[in-house]
Amino acid sequence: MDNVYKDRAKLQEAAVRPILHGGRRFRLIALILAIIVAVGAGAYIYQLMHGLGVTGLNNDVFWGIYIISLVDIIGMSYGGAVVSAILRLAGAAWRAPITRLAEATALVTLIIGALFPIIDLGHPSHIWRLFVSPNPGSPILWDIIAILTYLIATVLFFYFPLIPDLAICRDSLGDKVGRWRKKIYTVLSLGWKGLPRQEKYLNWGIKIMSIIIIPLAVSVHSVLAWLFAVTSRPGWHSTIFAPYFVVAALFSGVAMVVLVVAGFRRAYHLENFIGEKQIRYLSYLMLILGVMYLYFTFSELFTEGYTLETTSVPVLAALLYGNYGPFFWLFAIGGGVIPVLLVAIPKTRTVTGLVVASALVVSTMWLKRFLIVVPTLRQALFPVSTQSYTGNFIEWAILIGALAAIPLILMLMFRVFPVISVHEVEEVEVKRSERQPELASGLEQA
Repeated sequence: MDNVYKDRAKLQEAAVRPILHGGRRFRLIALILAIIVAVGAGAYIYQLMHGLGVTGLNNDVFWGIYIISLVDIIGMSYGGAVVSAILRLAGAAWRAPITRLAEATALVTLIIGALFPIIDLGHPSHIWRLFVSPNPGSPILWDIIAILTYLIATVLFFYFPLIPDLAICRDSLGDKVGRWRKKIYTVLSLGWKGLPRQEKYLNWGIKIMSIIIIPLAVSVHSVLAWLFAVTSRPGWHSTIFAPYFVVAALFSGVAMVVLVVAGFRRAYHLENFIGEKQIRYLSYLMLILGVMYLYFTFSELFTEGYTLETTSVPVLAALLYGNYGPFFWLFAIGGGVIPVLLVAIPKTRTVTGLVVASALVVSTMWLKRFLIVVPTLRQALFPVSTQSYTGNFIEWAILIGALAAIPLILMLMFRVFPVISVHEVEEVEVKRSERQPELASGLEQA
């Protein structure tokens, strides 16, 4: 795989393959996803016209699928951005073919996740009121500001490494891509010519954004955690929530990146450039984060269970052996133990096994967020209430439509932008070739 990077033509052809070759399968998948998104959009329009009363939310459970999805989907974004930033700063050469996919995943999931506060507030105008008449003590206002700041940083983090590749598309694709895409390449490449001065400023900008994006991402998910932790409810009012949420975001975010990388690798036959090594190394990160998250979960439940405070007992009982017990153990085993074992055991550490592990993590981590939100609201204040909550068609249609929008936007994005960072892969290869003569010289002297 390393030698093939030296063939610039093959690398460029692989990077622009999704741009030039849509195909029947692409159109069919895009159509199916677009229909699902349209159904979700229709459900939201219906809610907009009739208000939040059409949802399954009630006096007990005033936060439901929308807030759960906000935490879950933005968590996926955090994983993609932070992993890419850390690997860049660490100089991990293996990350070069997958950084574009990781950063695109971070951007798209953040955009989709950022819609859920608007959906949850019932009407878009309520967002405007938050800024016109702000309440500095409101965690919701902290949340909105943190997400907007993180969104700007994520756009720049995605765009800066894209500039040299846009110039390659501008110069090499010509009339193959049509007038509007050619114009996009010309405008967004900012006159890039690969001059030393341009390289210097670009590398400086990417490094600065890599440093900035990490504390920003941590702050976003910490603020999301504080949205719960500063609310005096049993099961929420915990000092552990911020790091707990951050680790959860990284865990599900890395799993999401594995799914996206494996999906595009298979769909566009990128195996010669994105090898099993990249997916395996990502899975090692997922393994470490999975063990950490299981530890945090045990720590939280152990301290709650040991003290057995009167207000916490109903929530704990509902989680471990009550109404929500089957869902909790489904998460713990299906989303924690099994994925960790699939990565840890060499025989199951194949691309298929790692994709299965990642799919289990992504799906069950949404369930875990559900178990954080609903049982507390359902049990804590009114344990004898008859009002239950599982969401209704409107909420589920909006959620499924939003989830379908993630792969759809990624597919459309890479019909315009190169799927592999040609510039970054070549830069890594140049550095590697420069080190090899130095190493050989050092061995001779020794």
